[in-house]
Amino acid sequence: MTPSGAPLADVMPGVNGSDLFHVTGAAAIIAAVTTLAGIACLKALAGRPLKVQVLLVVAVTLVTSLASCSAVAIMMIGDSTDREIILEFLSVAGLAGIIVAIFLARTFSKASQTLLGAVEDVGDSGVYLPPDVTLPAELAGLSDGLAEAHERLNKSRARERALEASRRELVAWVSHDLRTPLAGLRAMAEALEDEVVIEPGEVRHYHSQLRVEADRLAMMIDDLFELSKIHAGTLRLAPRLVVLEDLISDVIASAEPVARAKGIRLGGSSVRGMPVLIDTAEMGRAVRNLVSNALRHTRPGGIIEVLGEIQSGMATVSVSDECGGIPADDLPRVFDVAFRGESARTPDPSGAAGGAGLGLSIARGIVEAHSGQIGVRNTGPGCQFVIKLPLAQAGAPSPRLGISDPFPATHR
Repeated sequence: MTPSGAPLADVMPGVNGSDLFHVTGAAAIIAAVTTLAGIACLKALAGRPLKVQVLLVVAVTLVTSLASCSAVAIMMIGDSTDREIILEFLSVAGLAGIIVAIFLARTFSKASQTLLGAVEDVGDSGVYLPPDVTLPAELAGLSDGLAEAHERLNKSRARERALEASRRELVAWVSHDLRTPLAGLRAMAEALEDEVVIEPGEVRHYHSQLRVEADRLAMMIDDLFELSKIHAGTLRLAPRLVVLEDLISDVIASAEPVARAKGIRLGGSSVRGMPVLIDTAEMGRAVRNLVSNALRHTRPGGIIEVLGEIQSGMATVSVSDECGGIPADDLPRVFDVAFRGESARTPDPSGAAGGAGLGLSIARGIVEAHSGQIGVRNTGPGCQFVIKLPLAQAGAPSPRLGISDPFPATHR
C-alpha cells in the first residue's frame, strides 16, 4: 500500500514492493558512498580556493543524482529510450548547476581578492579603506571588523605616542628642575665651606636658604614619587565614607596663611550632605594642588574661591582664581606632565620659583583613581578647575578604585 492508501500496482504498474525496496536501498548506498567521498575530498582540498570547493560540492550532488537515477531507471524503466531521456534531462540540470556554481565561485573569489588588496594597501598607506564594491555578507562583516580593528589600532598608537611624549617630558623635568635646587644647595654649601660668606647675618640667611631649597627639593621628590605610583598603577587608596565639605574646609584652613601672606583673599563655601567614598589624604592632596596652583598664578589683591556643590547627581569641588586665563590651545595640556604655561598666565609676584608642573598631573591621577573627573575652563578674570566625584549611596558597596590611562593626549 502507498501512503495514500492506493495499491502500489495502481500507482506504478509492474513494480512490486520488493523492487521498490531494492531501488531505495541502492539509491541510499550510492548517496552514502558519494557523500563520504565528497567529504574526504573537501578535507583534502581545505586549503584550496573556495571556488574549487564549491565546484566539488556541485559535482558530488550531480554524481549522486545521476548515479541514483540511473539505478532507478535501469531497475524500474524497461524502455531504454525513456531511460536516456531521463538521464539527458538530469545532465542538462547538472550542467546548469555547474555553470551557476562557477559563476558563484568566481564572484566570491573576486570579492575576496578585492578585500585582500585593500588589506595589503594598509602597508603602503597606513590606512584601511573598505573596498568600494558590494561584498557578500560574510566578507562585508569581515571588512567592517577590519575597519574597526584598524581604528582601535590607530587610537592605541596615538596613546603610545602620547605616552612616549609624556615620558620624554618627565625625563626633561628630572634633568632640569631637580638639578636647579641641587645646584643652589651646592653653591651655598661651598660658599659657607670656603668662608666666602662670614657675616653672621649672611650666614643665617644662607642657612635659611639651605633649608628652603632642601624643603623644595624634598617636595619635588615627593611629587615625583607620587606621580610614578600613579603612572605605574600602584597607587593604593584607603577609601572611607566622609562628607566632602569637611575636606574642603580643611584645605581652605591650611592654605589661608599662604594666601594672607600673598595678599590674596581665599574664600569658600559648601553645601551640606555630600557623602563620598574617598581616600581623604590623597583627595585632600588633589584639592590642595588646585588651590596651590591658583595661589601661584593669582596677583595680590585677587580672589580665589573654593565651592562644593552637587551637580547632575555628582559631588563637585571647583577652584576659581584670577590667573588671567589660559590660552585655548593650552587648555587640553594643562594636566600634562611638566606643563607650566607660565607665559600665558599671571606669574608668581614673589619671584619665587614656580611648581615643577606635576601638581595638576598628580591631581588628575588621584581624581581618576577615585572614578572621578577633573577639568578646567576659562571663566571671568581667570579659570576654574572642577573635580567631580560620585556620591556615595547609603548601604552601597565601596566602588573599585583604580588608575585609568595615566597619559591621555587630551583631557577635559
